[in-house]
Amino acid sequence: MRDIALYALTSLDGAVDDPRRYFPETDRPGAPAFDDGLVRLEAEMIARQDAVILGRGMYDEWSAYWPTSAEEPFATFINTVRKYVVTSTPLSSTWANAEPVDNVADLVRELKAQPGGEVCAHGSITLAKSMLAAGLIDVIHLAVGRVIDPVGRRLFDGVGGRCELELVRAVPTSSGSVWLTYRLAR
Repeated sequence: MRDIALYALTSLDGAVDDPRRYFPETDRPGAPAFDDGLVRLEAEMIARQDAVILGRGMYDEWSAYWPTSAEEPFATFINTVRKYVVTSTPLSSTWANAEPVDNVADLVRELKAQPGGEVCAHGSITLAKSMLAAGLIDVIHLAVGRVIDPVGRRLFDGVGGRCELELVRAVPTSSGSVWLTYRLAR
């Protein structure tokens, strides 16, 4: 059975609204700049994924940015991978391999029953929180910047009760960031 994962860029204290604030190397518009270690770890993660789940807000933002981006390897991945967009309204823009879905729980059940690689909710914090609260996430991948940021939403606020995690991987990188992978204990 394939895993359903969550991937988020976060500050050390769980802020998720503006990833460019958590990776201070960023000095240009666009996606946050990662050190070589984070680039390698993200590339390893996306190589295992054959579908993504996006919330509507993330879809609207990313469909305007990534089709013209040259930021590799993520641009090629996100522009070609199957994208399921959780929304109650028709998509207002087109993006290769994107399709709207209205019920994430039904989608997850269907995807888990099919063969394939990891399916991952990228960003989409409102969606991520609802998926966590509903017990739809198996694995959490976090790129954690070396910043404490009091601004913005927190990834795990309001996701329900206590949740035990099993550490799969913790890798510090040259910039002081950390890549964390957890499996939700069931």
